[in-house]
Amino acid sequence: MCVDCRAINNITIRYRYPIPRLDDMLDELSGAIIFTKIDLRSGYHQIRMKLGDEWKTAFKTKFGLYEWLVMPFGLTNAPSTFMRLMNEVLRPFIGLFVVVYFDDILIYSKSMHEHLEHLRAVFDALRAARLFGNIEKCIFCTQRVTFLGYVVTPQGIEVDSKKIDAIREWPTPTTITQIRSFLGLAGFYRRFVPNFSSIAAPLHELTKKDAPFSWGDSREVAFTTLKDKLTHAPLLQLPDFNKVFELECDASGIGIGAVLLQEGKPVAYFSEKLSGASLRYSTYDKELYALVPLSMASRVYNPFDHEALKHIRTQTNLNRRHATWVEFIESFPYIIKHKNGKENVIADALSRRYTMLSRLDFKIFGLQTVKDQYVDDADFKDILAHCMNGKPWGKFHMQDGFLFRANNLCVFQQARFVFCCYGKHTEAVLWDTLVSTRHMRC
Repeated sequence: MCVDCRAINNITIRYRYPIPRLDDMLDELSGAIIFTKIDLRSGYHQIRMKLGDEWKTAFKTKFGLYEWLVMPFGLTNAPSTFMRLMNEVLRPFIGLFVVVYFDDILIYSKSMHEHLEHLRAVFDALRAARLFGNIEKCIFCTQRVTFLGYVVTPQGIEVDSKKIDAIREWPTPTTITQIRSFLGLAGFYRRFVPNFSSIAAPLHELTKKDAPFSWGDSREVAFTTLKDKLTHAPLLQLPDFNKVFELECDASGIGIGAVLLQEGKPVAYFSEKLSGASLRYSTYDKELYALVPLSMASRVYNPFDHEALKHIRTQTNLNRRHATWVEFIESFPYIIKHKNGKENVIADALSRRYTMLSRLDFKIFGLQTVKDQYVDDADFKDILAHCMNGKPWGKFHMQDGFLFRANNLCVFQQARFVFCCYGKHTEAVLWDTLVSTRHMRC
């Protein structure tokens, strides 16, 4: 039974308690080969309400008034209270051979003999706290267990097959709510998908405030690509913090990409589509900026596709932006080594995907692609909104679906303004002009 607790929640002082991060819990499983999962029976209902406070949970039914003797769902402080209880009961074991997330307890060990000892210790602690498990949902002494949406094995982690089936059968979204639901599920598994941010960018554009719903080819491609990537997600190795990590990074005109490796096997993928001020960074700045969100693990070895970054520690004059980034990066022990683009294949492809797709679209579809990309481009979409009514905005105006600045055509080119003389040229001549004058910028 679930009761509407909004009235009592509005006058309740919030009690905040830290909820464990999923990534941190998965990292602790490295090296384990035997797993047991314990699920508590109606976890919230195993916590007694404070004596004298039961009346605060009273609710009305056609049979009369009732009040809860145990903690109900819906109270604003219920999750924090339950998580605190679990941490207190299992505190001696957390971080050693137990991870716990609310009523889900995972026990992991490196041998069967060790695992049996761990099970006895956990059962004794639960018995002392009078907490009871649901035997039908518990799994004992296995090498393959589903935990919080992931399948955990001694070899690494995989996507849950039930979630794969749901993604495979997901129909084409027709509303913003459906897009958000799909992105929520897909985003949960983003660590399995190389270049996730760039692939999902067209779908995220539709979820922005006041954005019109327009399901075009770019959205369909993004939707089907994400479904394909998730249904064929690779096995990711669990990190071993006693070994060195290798973080292969690269940055191109409009994106940064990376893959975290250990002994040549992928641990996680990362990519970010640059926007705003970061688009105008120099190549050096983009390479350095890529280190900030990607610096992780205790000893990270960073092969970079930029020779100058090897000397970042020896530079005497740093601007404010560089100093801030270097200060953060220096909190990690690391080595930077140059790796040319031919060798840095994975990260290079992640960061350059958008650039390659843009060039391919221009070659195949010609200038029609320019019109289509105005709406999604960070540089032009705000200007386009002012000019859609046919009236000029500053030096910008629309003509035949194209955006002009004075007599110059505005063209998306690696996320920069590129202006080319339009005049009375035909499209074929104009394409040659675009290619030959791509160095022109505002």
